Amino acid sequence: MTRKHDPSNTPAAEQDAVHSAEFTCRLVDLSVSFGDRDVLDNIELVVGPADRIAVLGDNGSGKSTLLRVLAGTLAPDRGERLATVPGAIAYAAQNPQFPGTASIAEVIDSYHHRLRRLEQLIEAIGARLATAGDAKAQRLLAQLEQVTDLYEAADGYSVGPRLDSALQQLGLGLVSRDTPVNSLSGGQRSRLALACVLSSGAQLLLLDEPTNDLDDDALHWLEAAVQRHRGALVLVSHDRVFLERFARRIILVEGRKLKAYGDGYRGFLRAKETERAAAIAAFERWREDLERSETLVSKNAARVADIPRKQEKAAFGHGAFRLRSRNHGSTSKIRQAKSRIEELESHPAPRPADPLEFRMPHGGGAPDGQRPLLHSAGAARPGAPRLLLGEMTLAAGERWLVGGPNGAGKTTLLKVLAGELPVQRGMLHRREGLRVGWLRQELGEPPGDTVIEAFAAALGIYQDEAVSRIVKLGLFAPRDLFMHPRALSAGQQRRLELAIAVSREADLLLLDEPTNHLSPDLVEQLEAAVAEYPGAVVTVTHDRRWREKQAGQRGVRLLDIVHGTVRFER
Repeated sequence: MTRKHDPSNTPAAEQDAVHSAEFTCRLVDLSVSFGDRDVLDNIELVVGPADRIAVLGDNGSGKSTLLRVLAGTLAPDRGERLATVPGAIAYAAQNPQFPGTASIAEVIDSYHHRLRRLEQLIEAIGARLATAGDAKAQRLLAQLEQVTDLYEAADGYSVGPRLDSALQQLGLGLVSRDTPVNSLSGGQRSRLALACVLSSGAQLLLLDEPTNDLDDDALHWLEAAVQRHRGALVLVSHDRVFLERFARRIILVEGRKLKAYGDGYRGFLRAKETERAAAIAAFERWREDLERSETLVSKNAARVADIPRKQEKAAFGHGAFRLRSRNHGSTSKIRQAKSRIEELESHPAPRPADPLEFRMPHGGGAPDGQRPLLHSAGAARPGAPRLLLGEMTLAAGERWLVGGPNGAGKTTLLKVLAGELPVQRGMLHRREGLRVGWLRQELGEPPGDTVIEAFAAALGIYQDEAVSRIVKLGLFAPRDLFMHPRALSAGQQRRLELAIAVSREADLLLLDEPTNHLSPDLVEQLEAAVAEYPGAVVTVTHDRRWREKQAGQRGVRLLDIVHGTVRFER
């Protein structure tokens, strides 16, 4: 059930009551399913009038579904959405869908329909005032004041300049408003929705991955616009810098449930570390208790075995003398210990995931470890895709951070370094036996009919061993290990590739947008694993936090690629 009050559709006499009503946006015992797949199950959420909430979780966990429910564009299967938002709700979807025949101007009007309605009310009341008598004029003036208050609360008088500025900053300022939206790219449509929402003056903003596909200037504008917003904000983002700046509360979507964390993004990370430490301690207690009970069974079973069976024995003519029965204290202890073992095994403590760890061959002690891994002697690809490496050497253990605009040739560089693309001029020498680990930006289709089969095939191991190894990483729920790879979400596919990458030994890691499709807390773990890895690493990433940390470290070489030409900044 959905209950929503829109002031633009409320009689003028009632609008003041709506305007002064307490902000309410609440989900009660709410569930959403798509077919036979449950996405959200009996969740509860309250959004306050000044809340700043970030929704985190793996791709496919239900984050966008949660925003659609809050926006009122998706009806729940069970439960209630209770929304009384006097200043309206504006929702910028990650992949917005517009009517194919709509123009940009029509799309803008659809987002600003509340302001347009208020403008119409102001104009209509003003027209009636011109011909009204004194008594009626008083009532109309009161109504006009109420409607004007609503319009001013949404900064309606400045919506035009705000929209123009937003479109300009997001790269759409020169696009005609008559342009059909179906001629725009996916990124342009997302930025159009973002511009409309941030200029709408709505009280509750819902932003789904607002930082995607934005350059540095657009990011600065977005952050300034969000900073100016005085109402409530609920956002989905993988941008850790954005999360740190604007999230006061974190909602984690996991296992169809919501879990709340306070004190912003850093508080969320601290809480996750505390949870992990508690899980490790609980597992260790469980394991020690099990081992102790098994030892008790073993010790007492040996004692019982040493006692001969009771037998009759003549003595002094006083009938049968019996040796001590085997049914004494030791057997009682065995029964108690076995009962405890049964209880522990039926309620095992979850095994904490092993920390992510990249490993080098032979423990990093290869005899030719001092030799360069790669050396370019004028290596180049003049043809498509174009790449000019020139003279360069990649030493063992060195770190490269690669930058450049989209399409400049960053992924081409990684493919050349990996040996997947040949050079057409000059020479590119690789150290003999060089082993390369590679986390790709493009998600391929792994072989096999299940996650386990794909993992085993990639590593060349038996499936029994594959199960043991992938379970220890904690990247998949046990029920997901037997899913078909084609049924995996983008986040799950990325986890599979990450599981394969950390399970292989390599002298050189190639990371192409490694944070894509991963939850921020998993990105933090990946970042720590890369920092601990002693081998060479070449990283291509737009992740601001990753670049900030890498660029500030000694020994990291910064590369920039412009039109296929590789240049070292330092």
